[in-house]
Amino acid sequence: MDSELTAAVRRFNRTVTQRVGALDDEYMARGRPLAQARLLWEIGPDGAEVAALRTRLGLDSGHLSRLLRALEGDGLVVVRPADGVGGDGRVRDAVLTAAGRAEWAALDQRSDEFARSILAPLTAQRRERLVAAMAEVERLLMASMVVIEVCPPGDRRARACIRAYARDVARRFDDGFDPALSSPVHDDDLVPPAGVFLLATLHCEPVGCGAVKLHRDAPAEIKRVWVADAVRGLGVGRRILGELERHAAERGWTTVRLDTNRRLTEAIAMYRTAGYREIAPYNTERYAHHWFEKQLTP
Repeated sequence: MDSELTAAVRRFNRTVTQRVGALDDEYMARGRPLAQARLLWEIGPDGAEVAALRTRLGLDSGHLSRLLRALEGDGLVVVRPADGVGGDGRVRDAVLTAAGRAEWAALDQRSDEFARSILAPLTAQRRERLVAAMAEVERLLMASMVVIEVCPPGDRRARACIRAYARDVARRFDDGFDPALSSPVHDDDLVPPAGVFLLATLHCEPVGCGAVKLHRDAPAEIKRVWVADAVRGLGVGRRILGELERHAAERGWTTVRLDTNRRLTEAIAMYRTAGYREIAPYNTERYAHHWFEKQLTP
């Protein structure tokens, strides 16, 4: 990693933490540090499941429990068993009290005022530049938080991705999509050493997937690459593709193939810029119009 890039990120982090008041003991002059204020904001007027808060904020259970206890001690939050879950005490909700809702409203107002204080010293043109730059940084930070890892194809998150893939391509293909008419992809084909299934997650929620089948005495084959709309344009598809290629190359395959539908223009462009060349059909996939191949370095 370039040392100058690392230093630039560190300078940015220092500037932001100072400017947004992360170093203050009392964030927004409300008598509590930033972590407690952020948690109060995330609970919101509608409340939230404790497990969802932990996932959304990336907090470990102990730290989250300490923050919740502090807010409970101030009379702002009540943690209670969730409604409608059959009395399962393990599922808990965090709910704002009347005082908590008043504090949330005050925090909301102070946050608007603070945002305006950042923009106020700038000219109109510089305000537009700053907001546009913030939006770009937010998207890139989101991209950096996407985790891609091997996942059993039978995992519920993997199943959810495959269902989302089927819905997405059914909407986009000229003649819809029926999995029963497509070339089969069995779970056994996507478990090492026969293959691998990759899952992409953001805040522990599935946002993409892809698989590679490691055919014996034949090129590896990439299947079921899908990315959720929420993370499109963040390079997640390219990362999944690269990881699938890496898994194939590390296991000795020197060639990888794939097929795709003519309606998936973004995918076709990605494959071409990633070094794939179009080849003659190598299978009888009903929904394929293009076939691609790439040479790998083991």
